[in-house]
Amino acid sequence: MSDFYKSDLPSFIVMDVMRAAAALEQQGRHIIHLEVGQPQSPAPKAAIAAISAALDDTAAHGYTQALGLPALRKALSNHYSRFYQKPVSEDRIVVTLGSSLGFVMALLTACPRGALIALPSPGYPAYRNILSLLGMRHVTIPLRAEQAWRCTADNIRSLPEKPDGIILASPTNPTGAIIMPDDLADIATYCHEHSIRLISDEIYHGISYGKPCATAVDLSPSLIVVNSFSKFFSMTGHRIGWMVVPEDLLGPMERLNQNLLISVPTLGQMAATAALNAPEALAEVTDHVARYAANREILMTGLPEDLLGDFPEPDGAFYLYADSRALGDDSRLIAHRLLHEAGVAVTPGSDFDPAAGHLALRLSFAGSSDDMHEACNRIRDWVKKVTG
Repeated sequence: MSDFYKSDLPSFIVMDVMRAAAALEQQGRHIIHLEVGQPQSPAPKAAIAAISAALDDTAAHGYTQALGLPALRKALSNHYSRFYQKPVSEDRIVVTLGSSLGFVMALLTACPRGALIALPSPGYPAYRNILSLLGMRHVTIPLRAEQAWRCTADNIRSLPEKPDGIILASPTNPTGAIIMPDDLADIATYCHEHSIRLISDEIYHGISYGKPCATAVDLSPSLIVVNSFSKFFSMTGHRIGWMVVPEDLLGPMERLNQNLLISVPTLGQMAATAALNAPEALAEVTDHVARYAANREILMTGLPEDLLGDFPEPDGAFYLYADSRALGDDSRLIAHRLLHEAGVAVTPGSDFDPAAGHLALRLSFAGSSDDMHEACNRIRDWVKKVTG
């Protein structure tokens, strides 16, 4: 059997941490979950009601059009007008199986085989792993805490080789950095003028703390926007995402969806449509963001200085990228010990930055405020023990 090929795709380390935490919980341990970016907030009530109402509807259990339910594409078009004051034609919207498959579709339809894709670092590790699986290459855009982890056009200009594309998130995972509107516009213009396909990851839009989340949707005729219902709308398990794409990519996107998955799950699309169309849903998810802001403050004031260090506080999303240098130079070991000795699950920074992530940890504050207080207490007690 050793002569047969098998994939050597790296782990998404946060999922390994989740598995280890679950194993401890099965042994009776109480674990505080700061490892995964999953809101503990409920989905909008309108989304839940829509699923319940649709259960006896035969159409809810069948395929939809490959590009998505027309009602959902229309609702997303209206969302851009209401949320951003940016008109976007529903014809440019493609519904995807979460944002994760959206990135795969964008790369397969908009970048050549063997493409070189630029990825900021620290950054979402699945980008890197997906590129490897697709036989594409990546070049790192190193970002620094002194620049608040923000990418600019100068960072792209300084790359040693012109990439075919770039995946750029704002707010970003793991640092929560938000690219300022003028910088985002400069990046979009530079990429378009130099034939670099820009893929703008906007899945944390709506979750910010005093800084605007500018959409790239109208900044260039060649870029692709990827978004999702997972984070702002607290619908991670529904796996509904979307893209806004240039018109010339609609045909390739539709054909890929037809062959890859036929269509996105219908019930999830119905729930997403209801979440967008119900006026009260926006108030519900805005309340969630207020809790994330409170949780962010709890961690910023309650964690020991050994974990806050010199890293800037997050502008958006619901992650704190913590500076763990004072505790050692192996974030995997620190995360392991925090889980097993303190009962707090966190993600090692090495998942997000292969070069310097061994000196950082990512803590998610998407959970309850009670959990944030308890996590701070446990981490403070643990740090006192290990530092003497």
